[in-house]
Amino acid sequence: MIKNTIRKCAAILILVSLVGCGQNKGVNNQSKAETTKEETVTKSQIETGENQDVENTQSTTDTSQNEEKSKTTAVKNAKTEKIYKYICSMQGKGIISGQQESTWMGSDQYEFDYIYNNTGKYPAIRGLDYMNDDFEGVNNRAMEWDKKGGIITICWHCGSDFSLGYNECLNTNISNWTDALTEGTAEYDKMIEGMDRAAKALVELKNAGVTVLWRPFHEFDGGWFWWGKGGSKNFVKMWKIMYDRYTNYWKLDNLIWVCGFSDKCYGDWYPGDDYVDVVGADSYTDGPNNDKYKNIVSIVGDRKPICFHECGKIPTVEQLKTTNTDWVWFMTWHTEYITDHNDKSDLKKIYNSDYVITLDELPKW
Repeated sequence: MIKNTIRKCAAILILVSLVGCGQNKGVNNQSKAETTKEETVTKSQIETGENQDVENTQSTTDTSQNEEKSKTTAVKNAKTEKIYKYICSMQGKGIISGQQESTWMGSDQYEFDYIYNNTGKYPAIRGLDYMNDDFEGVNNRAMEWDKKGGIITICWHCGSDFSLGYNECLNTNISNWTDALTEGTAEYDKMIEGMDRAAKALVELKNAGVTVLWRPFHEFDGGWFWWGKGGSKNFVKMWKIMYDRYTNYWKLDNLIWVCGFSDKCYGDWYPGDDYVDVVGADSYTDGPNNDKYKNIVSIVGDRKPICFHECGKIPTVEQLKTTNTDWVWFMTWHTEYITDHNDKSDLKKIYNSDYVITLDELPKW
């Protein structure tokens, strides 16, 4: 069974390159004819994070030809690199389960208890949100989930001053985008100060050894949140500013950058391969959403793994397989989206499928 194979061969599966996560779909994927030797990596090297980059396996005669293909995002620490390679390895071979939390239903385990009580399993990924300036609470729950061996993803609903929550992300905006994105202005300094609020929290997670699937400015191309109201060019500039600030100033090597499109998936909003690790779409339409998946493929080809970063009703394994919709993970939204939009018998079947990876089946990082 696929899941058993993944469990037994996790060390092999995570050998997908940090540079190119392709599954031979063709856009930037190197063909066998372009490679003159294979990389040899031992299990001990995988466990210690000593494996070499794929670009070291290329023939010296192909170096200049493949220089553009070999561009990579920021260097990641050993644990983060292992998690990223594992995610890459899931493309077309399995799907990692995920669930967004709520914190207002009497227990911060509300969704996770519901899933376990109905399936006997926990999701592999826990979704959190720095909304309402809950940096301490989110970090505490992230560290607890990390200790269980799980994967953490964090988004951030906030106003244009990078504070408060959902209403503010809908109802605020940057008054002058040009000044806000121009270094040396008071508006730019204010924006950096706001961005740094989450950076400081992410540094705490870095120091605790926690890797984060960082999903800022999600649904940017939808037009409803302030970070999308300035248009695609301003959004791309802002994304790159945050990426540079977090990577080069704050030295956050524990982040896997997730570029989360809405269900529209407009390509001119894409920041570029050098600034993104995972690309995804979300949709609350039932089914596998193969059209959204194909839209993302049209933007990034096989250069990045593709996730279903928000959904309501979880697509069935049969739907995913028959439509060749190779999301690397799904993440169901909180409260009624998991409890009311998913039939309990379907939920149990999905979480116990050999194709779906749950918390107990993740490799040791």
